[in-house]
Amino acid sequence: MTLYGGQGDPARTMALLWRAHSPAAEDRTRTGRTAPGPKQGLTVDAIIEAAIAVADADGMDRLSMRAVGERLGTSAMALYTYVPSKRELVDLMYDHAHAGLPDVYRVDGGVRPAVLAWADDLWGRYLRHPWLLQVSYARPVLGPHEQAVLESLLAVLDAAGLPPRKLRPAVSALFHLVRGAAQTATEGLAAASATGTSDQQWWTERSALLARLAPDFAQRFPHSTALAGSSSTSHYDPVRLAKDALDGGLHLLLDGLLPAADTSAA
Repeated sequence: MTLYGGQGDPARTMALLWRAHSPAAEDRTRTGRTAPGPKQGLTVDAIIEAAIAVADADGMDRLSMRAVGERLGTSAMALYTYVPSKRELVDLMYDHAHAGLPDVYRVDGGVRPAVLAWADDLWGRYLRHPWLLQVSYARPVLGPHEQAVLESLLAVLDAAGLPPRKLRPAVSALFHLVRGAAQTATEGLAAASATGTSDQQWWTERSALLARLAPDFAQRFPHSTALAGSSSTSHYDPVRLAKDALDGGLHLLLDGLLPAADTSAA
């Protein structure tokens, strides 16, 4: 299931993302009230964190205002005074799940290590919250935490002195590499539970069948056979396999992007 950001009310969503409220609006966002009075126990942040907990535990398919309300010990109706609907909530969750990643990556040890550290942190965040990969980034949610992830990468690449004609495709390629590898890893992990068959069982059974049904496979597909034999990572471990592919792809990309002095850095 693919979700698209920006499906809710633009003004409400952006105000909630950036907490850019007047005092009266801020009070309404936090308490659901427009008039002075005792504040309720709920907050926007508490709702977002509860929604993330639901998505982490049960996936986005099970996310609903009702499920979030139950986790908070209240009704779905009580949430609507803080967050207008699930559409706005998805944007808030997506942005908040990127919070806490470093704002600055040191480049005094070289641009390459800084880019690799950025990629490793983002990879880890995707594996921690795999539902993030179900939210399309064709349209960014334009929140502060999502923006900070991009800004930290741009700051690193600025130190490399990339010209504008290289910068945009470089950024896109780096995001695609990390997200694509994380997608493969999380789908690999989910496959076992969805099918009831472990990766080892799946590969063992099909490898035996392939050897029997296509005994000339290696002669017909020599390059594919050589590629399979060159991997030092077991295909029984989808996370390790995807991470190795990510690391190798990052180094290849950086070999072409960075000056020779930085290219030689580990």
